[in-house]
Amino acid sequence: MTVGTLRHRRRRVAAAGVAGVGLLGLSLSTEPDSVEFYALTLGVASVWTLGGLSSGAPHFRPQSEDSGGLGPVIVPVLVGAGAFAAFYGGALVARGVPVLNEAITSILQYAHEGSNRLVMLTALANGAAEEVFFRGALYAAAGTCNPVVVSTAGYVLATTATKNSALVLASAVMGTLFAWERRISGGVQAPMLTHLTWSALMVRYLPPLFRRAPAEGG
Repeated sequence: MTVGTLRHRRRRVAAAGVAGVGLLGLSLSTEPDSVEFYALTLGVASVWTLGGLSSGAPHFRPQSEDSGGLGPVIVPVLVGAGAFAAFYGGALVARGVPVLNEAITSILQYAHEGSNRLVMLTALANGAAEEVFFRGALYAAAGTCNPVVVSTAGYVLATTATKNSALVLASAVMGTLFAWERRISGGVQAPMLTHLTWSALMVRYLPPLFRRAPAEGG
């Protein structure tokens, strides 16, 4: 890749990043189960996807010659399930920490009050789109400048737009895991499968742990 091509790719990544962060912040300022929420969250997924693809086609499949068989599929799925188990255990502890309990409860209101199917759709759409952009375009745009650190830092920085400490913490942990999978496998497929598995399990099983107590009085 020439210097000019790399600069062009970085400009496209930066532009998409600014647009995606802006929409992400707006999406979580809307009411749960509102048309605005679903439209904006799907809009964020569209920006990440189109921004990632327009910055250069990411490597989806593993690049090694011995990557055939079901291993490249099963292993990332198992990693995603393991990550969910760790987060579920952490969530049980977080319920006793007021700051984290409130942060997780507030974000899960979108699952409690929303359509199960639409919330799951937006979660999976954004999970896949984030891999195309952060572990695809941004990772590639980093070049030889420690792409694991750069892509993870960019992911965490983007997540700060949500103003939710629990999401920022999760982005740091999972962003690092996804970036390492991208580095080890040589493609976006592995982190995407892990991300989708983890997201699906989190949306399905975490909300029951965090419900706001009904307001007293009428």
